[in-house]
Amino acid sequence: MICVQEPTERPLMARASKTGKGEAGFTIAELLVVLVIIALLAAVAVPNVTGAIRRAEEAALRENLSVMRGALDDYFTDKGSYPAALDDLVSEKYLRSIPEDPVADDDSGWRLIRGGGGIEDITSASNEVGSDDRPYSDW
Repeated sequence: MICVQEPTERPLMARASKTGKGEAGFTIAELLVVLVIIALLAAVAVPNVTGAIRRAEEAALRENLSVMRGALDDYFTDKGSYPAALDDLVSEKYLRSIPEDPVADDDSGWRLIRGGGGIEDITSASNEVGSDDRPYSDW
């Protein structure tokens, strides 16, 4: 007959408690170390995410301005005058819809620069400063 001896050591995860039952668990010190590590990782990650969001908003603003300015130029080339309203670009099928200003905080729309009987140029309605140290309204 083969005799198998039972292990005399406790499993690695089991800890002796005051009651002596060997319940598994973590100490407060271990939990605090884990929380500090998570806080450090979050402190490193949050600025990177915030910066990426800002760069994406600025890229969207540049693209929206480029598309709308191109539509204004095309309208002028075809009609000989600038549109009286942005909705004219949609109704005449130069744009499918008027894009939103991605950096403006509210629904103030766009800042329209009028002259020559219509809208000659368009800029952001935001008064904030971009990553190139120029106000978005000057882009």
